[in-house]
Amino acid sequence: MFAAAVAVLAAVLLVIGAGQQGAGGLVCVDEAGQPVDLHANISGYSGEQLSNAKAIIDAGAALGAPREAQVIAVMTAMGESGLRVLDHGDAVGPDSRGLFQQRDNGAWGTYDDRMDPTTSAQHFYRALLRLPDWQSLEPTVAAHRVQRNSDEDHYARYWDAANAVVRGLPTGALRCADGDPSVALPRS
Repeated sequence: MFAAAVAVLAAVLLVIGAGQQGAGGLVCVDEAGQPVDLHANISGYSGEQLSNAKAIIDAGAALGAPREAQVIAVMTAMGESGLRVLDHGDAVGPDSRGLFQQRDNGAWGTYDDRMDPTTSAQHFYRALLRLPDWQSLEPTVAAHRVQRNSDEDHYARYWDAANAVVRGLPTGALRCADGDPSVALPRS
């Protein structure tokens, strides 16, 4: 399952990179055969940000995390890094890194783990799913209990955008091929 999530992430990154070459480039469809525009803008997020959100969602799905946990994870990464893999922290956490701005305290793995979207998301999910009452909490409070930042309401403003991103991104593997979107893509 983990290998499948990694393969999907690699395909998404390949699509984004190749898709920037212009018309007639790589075309992708979801498992239902619907065209997928990975250059779309969802609630102000696009490109690399949506690729990172897809990695977060796929990591959650691979761990069996329900949709609400996936939205909480995306919301948290929006609030921590704007869905970008940051190689710097801030005044409060100068050693924080990655999508979730995870600290270098041993709880979040190595530097490479914190800089990897899938691995850092897995660490976030494991911490979230260990909270005995996470589903009964306000989403921003659940995220706060995992992240332990100074403001438990910090993530609330990202909830609607996170829902939109999770709804707007394709689920499952993508099939991609070079060419015209009207041409049927081969089954993988």
